[in-house]
Amino acid sequence: MARSLDGLVLSPVADQAPGQVGTRTRFTYHEEDGRIWAEYAGGDVVRGHLVGTRTGDLLDFRYVQLKQDGTTSSGHCVSTVVDLADGRVRLDERWEWESQEGSGTSTVEELALS
Repeated sequence: MARSLDGLVLSPVADQAPGQVGTRTRFTYHEEDGRIWAEYAGGDVVRGHLVGTRTGDLLDFRYVQLKQDGTTSSGHCVSTVVDLADGRVRLDERWEWESQEGSGTSTVEELALS
């Protein structure tokens, strides 16, 4: 099993469609006893939250976010935790909106320490 996500800050490696998370979005993860949650913000997202569970290297969570235009949206995501060769963590994600049409894949990676 990959290391704990607790306290890690991750960011998407590429921008999604306008009004969604992008490379300026930062996710701060927390993990305890198989439960995960995170706060996120940046880019088109004013504030977002996710909450779910972790079983081994699989995360299953729901997310909700407030965007710059004042609208909200929510969805479901399943992610696989991958340990990178340089010691950082990557999440390979499959997501689907529940409040609107749309689904896709994305990748977020732990920010490198500078």
